[in-house]
Amino acid sequence: MSHVVNFGCRLNAREAGLMSRHLESGGVENTIVVNTCAVTAEAERQARQMVRRLRREHPSATIVATGCASEIDRQAWAAMPEVDRVVANGVKTRRETWTRAPAQTVPTAPKARTPVEVQNGCDHHCTFCIIPRGRGPSRSRPAGDVIDDVRGIVSSGCNEVVLTGVDITAWGQDLPDRPRLGNLVRAILAGVPELPRLRLTSLDVAEVDRTLLDAIASEERLMPHLHLSLQAGDPMILKRMRRRHTPQDAVRFCRNVRRLRPDIVFGADLIAGFPTESEDMFANTLAHVDDCGLTWLHVFPYSAR
Repeated sequence: MSHVVNFGCRLNAREAGLMSRHLESGGVENTIVVNTCAVTAEAERQARQMVRRLRREHPSATIVATGCASEIDRQAWAAMPEVDRVVANGVKTRRETWTRAPAQTVPTAPKARTPVEVQNGCDHHCTFCIIPRGRGPSRSRPAGDVIDDVRGIVSSGCNEVVLTGVDITAWGQDLPDRPRLGNLVRAILAGVPELPRLRLTSLDVAEVDRTLLDAIASEERLMPHLHLSLQAGDPMILKRMRRRHTPQDAVRFCRNVRRLRPDIVFGADLIAGFPTESEDMFANTLAHVDDCGLTWLHVFPYSAR
């Protein structure tokens, strides 16, 4: 029996599901894949701890490391005595990476909510973030491929699809004619009319354009919840993070979207303890939560990488 142990974001979770299916369909035995995360030093520490634990509990298993942490420092992960193999992030979801046996159909139970990867990588270099080193530059999946995935998921009985990626608001900028995320949302809802609900993951307010705002305002099947990549609410800290929005930009965005869709709610990522952050700067971030009307927070302590 083989399985995947996953750490990290929704995109990692989606990729872990694909790897699990490839392991099962290919008949791979006695293999444990650890899909690592590098977003903080603690995330990587937990993944290493898990590898050591898995080796103690499964001494005869083949243990494979993949994901962002092992991509960033392959030599260190390959040097772990508990790790038998390190698989690159770029090939971990390919079936042939795990088996060259003929594909078999693996029945899966329908889920209420399923993530679909629309984009990978990031072209921005925020000072707190190591993820571009693990994921590479932004790469968009063609709309037709995404729609085919969504159609297949809905046919299996799933009622909600979540569009996920590293920087989904950058979707389309590397494709012909440079479509935008709003175009993709409309194409999915038009191409899969039987899809009851479509949801978006973390958005960069600096990249949201009119096409997405129009879709939010007019598409009832697009869920009225947006999770925002804000990180801080103090202007100097945002500048030192090398973010591309100001606190005023975020507040203005939330107000504009509420005018377009009064039932909308917002969540956000925030980092506490960024270097040079003073008590007053932290107080500005706390006030920003109220200014934006945030109802759900994903708070990270700053991690020095």
